[in-house]
Amino acid sequence: MKLVVLSRNPNLYSTQRLIEAGKQRGHEMLIVDHSKCDLVIEKKKPAVYYKGQKLEDVDAVIPRIGASITFYGTAVVRQFEMMKVFTAIESQALVRSRDKLRSLQILSRAGLGLPKTVFTNYSRNVKDIIRIVGGTPVVIKVLEGTQGLGVVLAETDNAAESVIEAFNGLKARVIVQEYIKESKGADVRAFVVDGVVVGAMKRQGKKGEFRSNLHRGGTAEIIELSEDEENAALKAARVMGLGVAGVDMLQSNHGPLILEVNSSPGLEGIESATGTDIARSIIRYVERNV
Repeated sequence: MKLVVLSRNPNLYSTQRLIEAGKQRGHEMLIVDHSKCDLVIEKKKPAVYYKGQKLEDVDAVIPRIGASITFYGTAVVRQFEMMKVFTAIESQALVRSRDKLRSLQILSRAGLGLPKTVFTNYSRNVKDIIRIVGGTPVVIKVLEGTQGLGVVLAETDNAAESVIEAFNGLKARVIVQEYIKESKGADVRAFVVDGVVVGAMKRQGKKGEFRSNLHRGGTAEIIELSEDEENAALKAARVMGLGVAGVDMLQSNHGPLILEVNSSPGLEGIESATGTDIARSIIRYVERNV
């Protein structure tokens, strides 16, 4: 088959691993920078051009769309869908996952555990917001943040009020969440492919850091999920409509709490921590659907 990996950086670990895994399975692999694609929209023959050449005979695409280019990247994925090409991550699921607030509402409606969260329209009633989530410390997140950026732990009421007011003044939309003390700066990522958890790791923030993201200096180790954690991860990926997903959870005293469902989860951390060939699982998922 001819498989296209949509990636702006051919040297990224995740991109390279997908290319390697696809070639090992005997496929023709092509890296396409989606930001440089031109889309031809017409009644009978929608097309994608890349570097002046029409992309033809593509069997499937594997999107690796960065948050900063979600709008155009999603348009490219949608164009391939119009061309009846299978995509490992559907365009609508990609859009859904990038909207943190919408994601939390979908997960809540499905009955999944979440940290108590408040979102307002730049409310001035900052004290009430803090009270509703259970008091300080609280976690304040910019809706557009990724990889731990735009996430603040406010340990006192004064700090929380100052941060929220500052974000409001900048017209930056934020959510305020309860701080899960018992998680101790760690979270769990379950990697789901085609309705199966193919790998899981526990990420621990570096000393003095409550964010566990590997990009922020955190460490990772393999973990065996509890039945509740596995079920929560599978259900979260399913209700978000994602065939490939990284489901981030906190371990709390009242069960797993979903933090985020990532539609373009990196492979390096999970493969290094678990020793599992996640890229191969993604290629096999594509094979089953083409």
